[in-house]
Amino acid sequence: MSNTEKKSMALIASKGTLDWAYPPFVLASTAAAMEMDVAIFFTFYGLTLLKKNIAAKVAPHANPAMPIKMPFGPKGFQNINWPIPNLLMGNIPGFETMATSLMKQTFRKKGVAAIEELREICLESGVRLIGCQMTMDVFGFTPDDFIEGVELGGAATFLEFATESDIQLFI
Repeated sequence: MSNTEKKSMALIASKGTLDWAYPPFVLASTAAAMEMDVAIFFTFYGLTLLKKNIAAKVAPHANPAMPIKMPFGPKGFQNINWPIPNLLMGNIPGFETMATSLMKQTFRKKGVAAIEELREICLESGVRLIGCQMTMDVFGFTPDDFIEGVELGGAATFLEFATESDIQLFI
């Protein structure tokens, strides 16, 4: 490939939690800003990131690498070493909601765009957002559930793009 040819990147987004929502949109919007052709294939729980209302939450019990000492929250509570294992944290009533709220608050304070903003940047930049038709059928979604600009297709639709891409990532 010569340096004059446009590079491309293909991403698969398969998770719908807040922490897993950021990587595909950040990578795609950055690649688009670098003038790459980009497509994201949203499958299984990742498909929910294309819904009109994103309800992504942090799932502490599902992420054993989540730090116990969190750098977010109200003053005086930041960087407290919570002596509770992650598995138990996810089972404390309201903890998932609190963790989600605190993470969103921290992202705003640090100037990180919300998922909806990143998704809009991707659309405006020409990133192809491909929703998995099979997953849509399995979960009972309809095209009306998704934002405008979403392309619906199967694995073959995505693979046509991915097989020719310079970069392929599964997130």
